[in-house]
This record gives sequence, C-alpha cells and structure tokens, in this order.
Amino acid sequence: MSTNTRLRTFGSREVGPGRPVYICGEIGINHNGELDNAFKLIDVAAEAGCDAVKFQKRTPEICTPRDQWDIERDTPWGRMTYIDYRHRVEFGEDDYAKIDEYCKKKGIDWFASPWDTEAVAFLEKFDVPAHKVASASLTDDELLRALRTTGRAVILSTGMSSPRQIRHAVEVLGSDNILMCHATSTYPAKAEELNLRVINTLEKEFPNVPIGYSGHETGLQTTLAAVALGATFVERHITLDRAMWGSDQAASVEPQGLVRLVRDIRTIEASLGDGVKKVYDSELGPMKKLRRVSGVVAEAEIAAAAGEPVSV
Repeated sequence: MSTNTRLRTFGSREVGPGRPVYICGEIGINHNGELDNAFKLIDVAAEAGCDAVKFQKRTPEICTPRDQWDIERDTPWGRMTYIDYRHRVEFGEDDYAKIDEYCKKKGIDWFASPWDTEAVAFLEKFDVPAHKVASASLTDDELLRALRTTGRAVILSTGMSSPRQIRHAVEVLGSDNILMCHATSTYPAKAEELNLRVINTLEKEFPNVPIGYSGHETGLQTTLAAVALGATFVERHITLDRAMWGSDQAASVEPQGLVRLVRDIRTIEASLGDGVKKVYDSELGPMKKLRRVSGVVAEAEIAAAAGEPVSV
C-alpha cells in the first residue's frame, strides 16, 4: 500500500496526485429509463477512453416528497404521476446485472450515486469500485454513515455546500477513504460561478484527500482548466443528444465532445510534468545552433561533469 495519503483505490486503479486523471462519464438518468440508451452511453464512454460511467440510484418512495407523488406531468411516455415517472426512469436489479455484465465486456468501471440508504444496500449487491455522494446528499448524515460502513471509496461532491457543511460531511465519512469533488450545482453552470480555484482551496483544507472536479457547465475548456489546476478525478454528464428529453441533457457532453475532452485531458496531464526544471536532450541541438554565448555557468557545469576542477 502506498504511503501517499492522497491516493485512493478504485477497483484496479489508484487515483490521486501522480496518477492518471480518473475520468467518469456521468450517465445519471440521461438513459431515460431505457437500457438500450444506457448501453449506447456506455459505448460512447468506453470508446472515448473514460475510466468509468456513473448512474444515479433512488428509492422513489423515499426520495420523492409525499406531496408530489400524485402531481401529473407530461413525459415521453404520456401523462403520468410524478411517482410513476420516478419509477419509470429507475433501473432494477436485473437491469443493473445487465449493465454490470456489459461494462465488464467493454472494460469500463461503473458505479452510482445512491440517494438513500436502501439504494446503498442495492448497490452493494454489485462489486462497484466506489460510491458517489451527490452534492444534494452531502448533508444526509444517515446516508454518509451507511456509505462509510461499506468500506468502499466514497466520492464526495461539494456543490451547493458551505465550507462548514463540507467539513462536517468529512467528519461523518472519515477522510481516509474519500475523494472530494469541487462542483457548482447549477445546470448548466455559468463560467463566472465555476470558481475553479476552489480546487486549490480544498487541497489546502484537506491535505490527505485527493481533489477532483464534477462539472455541469457547457463547453470543455473549463473542465480542462480544472485538470491543469490539479484535479485528479473528472466527471461530466454525457448524453447521446443534448436535445433529448430530460433535465440534465442540456448540461451534458455529446459523444464527439467526450472524445475531445478525454484526449485533451491526457495531453494536459502529460504536459504538466514533474515540476523539476531540466534541459531535455531534444533541446541540445537548438542550444548548439542558437546559443551564441554558452556562459560561465554552462562552462562550469561541463567541467564538473567531466570531473575537472571548477573555478566559478
């Protein structure tokens, strides 16, 4: 086990500083209750090079306020009560067994955000690499305690939360096995409200916790900036088509955008390097050609490398 306290184990992967950014495509409920859509989104994520896809799991009777159950609404499947709609977009055990099998076949992890303790028990039937706490659930101590007892890594999103609320959630979860994500819970979020420097604020506040980013903005450049600022985990909602029915589709990334996002994240993490200034072998040719005066320091360095006495 690594002595780096900022590393976490997600299945077969280590996540944290010095490791490749763990990229998660958030399917959420963008599948609209259709397994075929879920499979297509898994394909999109796997082909783009994501490490994982994530779903949301709710027990409708627990997560839907009782006074909203019988309110009717228009849906792609006709007019129905809100509680019926919530059931319509939830996958059951057989569905998740098929998702589990399909993800194994595609070589990609999957996990979910449980919104209640029954959903935690449901997800524990599968060998998921982690659980995710949605920003909306950060203040649910009962849920946090249930997640802590699973012993799995827990990803904590911090949108719509004050610093004091975040500190309390970390106390309930314990800091040993969590990864924390900076987030702004507006769909879509405005650039001026992303406040990406909070990534560095959280790094200072929680020195033994890896920090990631969960983005709900449109466009890709701000998520790439989060990686440049040190995010070790990145999550973006993904969709087959932003014009599809559903509240999260408009703040989601379409297939071609996801390919570009993953490609550019990998380029950025390769370009960040180790922070140690050095002269690369590839620079020796240009140095010889372009540097007219080698300078006294360079002459001393050459002499030292040759084992000669240095007078500078």
